[in-house]
Amino acid sequence: MRSRSYSYWLINGILFGLSGCAGSQQWMSNQIENRPAVPQTAQSSYFTDQAEAPGNARYLTTGKAVLPQLVQTPIEQKVPADPLRPAKSIKSNWGQSSNNLDHAQSNVMEIQPVGHQNAAEVESVASEDATLTINGQIYRLERIEKSQLPEDKKSESEFRQQIQLVGKNAQVKTVAPSIPTPAPLPLEVTDGNQLELTGNSKTSSANYMQMNLPTALSMVGGQHPAVGFAQWRVQEAYAQLDRANVLWLPSIQPGFSFHNHDGNYQASNGAIVDVNRNTFQFGLGSGATGAGTTPRPGIVAQFHLADALFQPEIAEKTAWARGHVANGVVNEQLLRVSLAYMNLLEAEQDLRIVRDSRERTLGLSKLTEDFAATGQGLQADADRLRTELQLIENRVAMAHENVDVASARLAEALSLDACQQIVPMDVTVLPIDLVSLETEKCCLISTGLSNRSELKEAQALVAAANEQYKRQKYAPFVPSVLLGFSTSGFGGGLGNSINNVDNRLDFDALLSWEVRNLGFGEGAARREQESRYQQAKFSKVRVLDQVAREVSEAHSQVLHRAGRIRITQKAIESAQNSYERNLSRIRDGQGLPLEVLQSVRALEDARRAYLEAVIEYNEAQFQLQWALGWPIHAHDVT
Repeated sequence: MRSRSYSYWLINGILFGLSGCAGSQQWMSNQIENRPAVPQTAQSSYFTDQAEAPGNARYLTTGKAVLPQLVQTPIEQKVPADPLRPAKSIKSNWGQSSNNLDHAQSNVMEIQPVGHQNAAEVESVASEDATLTINGQIYRLERIEKSQLPEDKKSESEFRQQIQLVGKNAQVKTVAPSIPTPAPLPLEVTDGNQLELTGNSKTSSANYMQMNLPTALSMVGGQHPAVGFAQWRVQEAYAQLDRANVLWLPSIQPGFSFHNHDGNYQASNGAIVDVNRNTFQFGLGSGATGAGTTPRPGIVAQFHLADALFQPEIAEKTAWARGHVANGVVNEQLLRVSLAYMNLLEAEQDLRIVRDSRERTLGLSKLTEDFAATGQGLQADADRLRTELQLIENRVAMAHENVDVASARLAEALSLDACQQIVPMDVTVLPIDLVSLETEKCCLISTGLSNRSELKEAQALVAAANEQYKRQKYAPFVPSVLLGFSTSGFGGGLGNSINNVDNRLDFDALLSWEVRNLGFGEGAARREQESRYQQAKFSKVRVLDQVAREVSEAHSQVLHRAGRIRITQKAIESAQNSYERNLSRIRDGQGLPLEVLQSVRALEDARRAYLEAVIEYNEAQFQLQWALGWPIHAHDVT
């Protein structure tokens, strides 16, 4: 009775303790929920100061760069009427923060209702009837009216026919599939008409998505596949940290076991006896037979003390590294989206430049034909202008291709539906100044070394490697721990009977030290971990050099490309003056229109050179902003 009473109170105490563990688990869950998903900084006490690390002193200065923020006044923009994009009033707020932009609102497009007709309604429509007999079958032909077709598809080649089979007992209606027939490329130039590509490349306005740069940057969030993957790796690292923190806590193993033995058995005195017996155990603990302890305790704590001491530190440093990786992935995606948007904007502006050249060349072609018709010029000159028009039309086709390719690449960078054509809302291209040109290069390098996520990741990995080295260093001097406690029902008997089932209590405590391979294994393990620690340190120095090179390279590109913008602006002015003077001279009858063609080409080349200079300057600014460790976004206007 006394044993049973003791077991009763012991079981109640264990259950009360388990309820306390549940409360502790709830407290830990609350701590996990309150933990930031991505740590911004690591504990500086675990890291060696940068000035003390090898190779750092040549980069560090006393000052940091003060970067001007990208600010632009909110404006109301109207996209000019263009057959390639739907007209729409657009509000652009350049100063709105990329983290607060509403993606759903910024991309809302008005969808017009589409009228549908079923078979009964189609039959009731009054149409012009005609019959056709094929192989004894009578067909009634119905012509779709021209007004029912879209504006851009009202051509004779695109009329569809509805063919209805008329029989005695049944009426079957077969409608030809509505597949748009691509029109061929124009081979001849007619007066007053522009050369234009038509065919399947034209899509409805519902397949367009208008977008500006702040809206594109705001779409880089947790739902982006690259960003989401990095953030879930952070969650994985913190889950491993939580598991390391509770490594010393016991596990609960309730269960039951049954053991039957029939035959020879060696007793403790060495005698062989023939015995038939059964053993049964249930509760917190299982597997006990005979006089031995419970081999599978109901409550057991088994761990190496070195792991309990150092694994939380190792997991924490690894989680910090994963957090900095996630920050770096976000910055890289912002840079990728910025560059992709610049490429799309460049393709759109290049298309406009080629179209303007086509307009000018078309006017020269008309003048040349007029000169040839009146005998003031040669027909060969008119043919030469017609050839030039065909070559320009080829460049227009290439420009359309570049626009579609750039749109697809931006859709990939934003993880959007590639079926929609992305149309930039910017009506022109302007230089973007994120970093002042007057900032010294050494100051910028110092700022990059302080902010870059890649360098912070390298520092965290060095700290984690250091903790792993400590674990291997102190492992032989601390024991492995095994604590087991079991309280269960136990009974058995001879033959097939189970008698005398009563309470059973076992407690086991075991401490053991291990020196692997007579000490040689311990030395090898320490040298292995020390080599990894040194590798991490040199990787950090390599990242230092990489960051310094990226900042220096981007700064040089910004400086030289700013000079290219000034040069190409002057080239546009001189090319425009040359074109206007030559055209005025031709209209006054002082030369032939063919002489203006070179001025048209020079103006197109100058405008394209200016466009490339501005786009590449903006790309260099984005590269420098990323190299400095700052995220690419627009701030609120104050």
